[in-house]
Amino acid sequence: MAMTDPLGDMLTRIRNGQQAKKDSVLSPASKLRANVLEVLQREGYIRGYSEDASGKHPALRIELKYFEGEPAIKHVSRVSKPGRRVYSGSKELPTVRNGLGITIVSTPRGVLSDNEARENNVGGEVLAEVF
Repeated sequence: MAMTDPLGDMLTRIRNGQQAKKDSVLSPASKLRANVLEVLQREGYIRGYSEDASGKHPALRIELKYFEGEPAIKHVSRVSKPGRRVYSGSKELPTVRNGLGITIVSTPRGVLSDNEARENNVGGEVLAEVF
């Protein structure tokens, strides 16, 4: 059966892996997923990620990050879903926890955090929120 929300699946794998105190999780590879992971790494929510071609299909190995035994990501959720897309201009981008979290946005200039999108004065599809 085809997956309807691949990005939501990756975010769920991250959430489940951190609840189970795993060091890393695997997710099928795609450009969008790699771009979202790049934003999460830049913002300090994951240690890193790498391409894992050991299996039949290419995958991304996501190295999870913990601070004093607690996961770095307290909450991760999908905002724009396949049944209801959410778009926002650069001025209306939502803030998460008064700026303590980030919103991941797909813009014409690539996948950016909400702060980077405001700096570049671009809006787009609001993919997820993380804090």
